[in-house]
Amino acid sequence: MTDTIYQAAALIIPLVLAIVFHEVAHGWTARALGDPTAAELNRLSLNPLRHVDPMGTIIVPGMLKLAGLPVFGWAKPVPVVPQRLRNPRVGMMLVAVAGPGMNLLMALAGAVALGLLVAPYRDAEPTGVTAFLMLNLVNFLAINVFLALFNLLPIPPFDGSHVVEGLLPRRAAAAYAATRPYAFFLMIALLVVLPTIAPELDVVRRFLLPPVNWAMDQYLAVVKVVAGA
Repeated sequence: MTDTIYQAAALIIPLVLAIVFHEVAHGWTARALGDPTAAELNRLSLNPLRHVDPMGTIIVPGMLKLAGLPVFGWAKPVPVVPQRLRNPRVGMMLVAVAGPGMNLLMALAGAVALGLLVAPYRDAEPTGVTAFLMLNLVNFLAINVFLALFNLLPIPPFDGSHVVEGLLPRRAAAAYAATRPYAFFLMIALLVVLPTIAPELDVVRRFLLPPVNWAMDQYLAVVKVVAGA
């Protein structure tokens, strides 16, 4: 039980940070592009309680981690009103990529911090608080990379779907947007049901994990450089 709590704490802390900054980045970008809705509703706060969805931020990721599956989660979406953006079509694409972009920047910061922390322990095993911090940073790095690329999947309601919608011709974009009311069911069908029925069509393992693993290799290279390895 103690080890389970330890592992859960080292997962929940970086996950909450990754998700909160992801969502706030959407709001910051929307405000810069003309839509102050998130600011008006006080959703640009870094207070996790304003963004955490108990099921999506804690329970589901925790269960996935304990089951040894790829970890993902979600928070309460920061509200964005496309009509208030100065250029709704382009603006929504920029707002969408801001979240994953923030996660990739945070992964870089995490890699640098991990390298600095690891440097004095190249010939020794860290213990206590240092070991806990290292585990948090390893999880922080992995979660931010996975969350960034996972959200770029071109499937509603993920951020990648807004990019696709902005790139499609207007008529095709309208038809694509019409699938949003069914986004939750579409997500479950593609990410849970389909891999169960046809493992060879597993979207996460076939199309997402290869770029995630490649990105992780680049960030771990940064860790080694900073650590002087």
